[in-house]
Amino acid sequence: MTSEKKYSVVIAGGGSTFTPGFVLDLIKSQDKFPLRQLKFYDNDAERQEKIAKAVEIIMKERAPQIKFSYTTDPKEAFTDVDFVMGSIRVGKYEMRSYDEKIPLKYGVMGQETTGPGGMAYGLRSIPAILQIIDWMEEYSPNAWMINYSNTIAIVAEACRRLRPNAKVINICDMPIDDMDRMAAICGLDSWHDIDFNYYGLNHFGWWKEVRNKKTGEDLMPKLKEYVKEHGYWVGGDYDKSTEASWEATFRKVADEYALEPETLPNNYMQYYYFPQWEVANADPKHTRTDEILEYRQKIVFGECERIVKAGTAADNIWDISGLHSEYIVDICHAIAFNTHEKFLANCANNGAISNMDPDSVVEVPALFGADGIQPMATGEAGRFQRGLMMEQQTCEKLVVDAYVEHSYNKMLQAFTLNKTVPDASVAKKILDDMMVVNKPYWPELK
Repeated sequence: MTSEKKYSVVIAGGGSTFTPGFVLDLIKSQDKFPLRQLKFYDNDAERQEKIAKAVEIIMKERAPQIKFSYTTDPKEAFTDVDFVMGSIRVGKYEMRSYDEKIPLKYGVMGQETTGPGGMAYGLRSIPAILQIIDWMEEYSPNAWMINYSNTIAIVAEACRRLRPNAKVINICDMPIDDMDRMAAICGLDSWHDIDFNYYGLNHFGWWKEVRNKKTGEDLMPKLKEYVKEHGYWVGGDYDKSTEASWEATFRKVADEYALEPETLPNNYMQYYYFPQWEVANADPKHTRTDEILEYRQKIVFGECERIVKAGTAADNIWDISGLHSEYIVDICHAIAFNTHEKFLANCANNGAISNMDPDSVVEVPALFGADGIQPMATGEAGRFQRGLMMEQQTCEKLVVDAYVEHSYNKMLQAFTLNKTVPDASVAKKILDDMMVVNKPYWPELK
């Protein structure tokens, strides 16, 4: 699809290791989502420049017609843009390491978006995301923000409560990864060939229906038969580059499915169904953050340095598209061209899940268009799922309460209530350690 209109995009979080791959997918998608301008914004000038210098070469070689720039000045970044892509990590990997390692010190699962680590990360993210929304509204009031900065459920609740009229859509690509695996299991090309009914919270959901989009065939029987043995692990060429920790995650889905075989689970449910298994299989001194620093970050910054030295981006490592960036481009296309395509959004429930509160922030299918999103009805949550969701979403609301009220007690309640934490005394130990390292980022909790 082509149009005379071309769009201006700013990536907030220009120093992210995901940024170069996203840029390559934007360039490849010019027939679908044509750009006139691409900007990077980051508050870490040095980190951003490592990425941006390489992207500058990529843009000159692949898309010289698109104006490219990068900056640490909010006014320069957010003026004259149509879309803001939220890809920030407040505190970077140093803080993620604490999110993972402090809970493990007390025998509690350590993970970046779930449990105490996810709540700590969410509390750090709230003020930064609200600031980006405010800059967008000041300098480009007609722009849309597509936010995929974690912890999505907490950020989305803060947006619902504190910026209710903002043009921001909170998304996550994790279910898309699971659906792409489902497509491979069923012999289909990609997740685009699947229609679905899904409900839950972010990193916390279930598929009620999975169908072949072209034929309408019910794929659930075939998937259930496969998943009960293999989880979402596909193997072969599909998984030839999948890291060992992710292989364990996708295989663990078999155990998650066995617990509730009426639906198919998001792979993140392992953290809530089997938190002690996670602790037993974790190394408190070497977590997922260490893997990333040793692998992805080193590779990405090394490749950027190689491109700059060579003066060319030929044969770069990002020429194979990634699901993450493709999904975001698809969403931008749907909004820009008012296609009302179906994706997943994190939004106020308002009846989408019939037996959840209207002000619950849920992750459900929605139609995306120029007017934003139209959440779709998914029916009732099962009794088991609803019980889990009520507990988890209350934790998320308590974190936002803690931010608004600067309340230590509300944050302690959030940690205590969370399914991954055994009792209030352990919750307090984790929170007290978290407060020390998060002092530069959290509001002062009293």
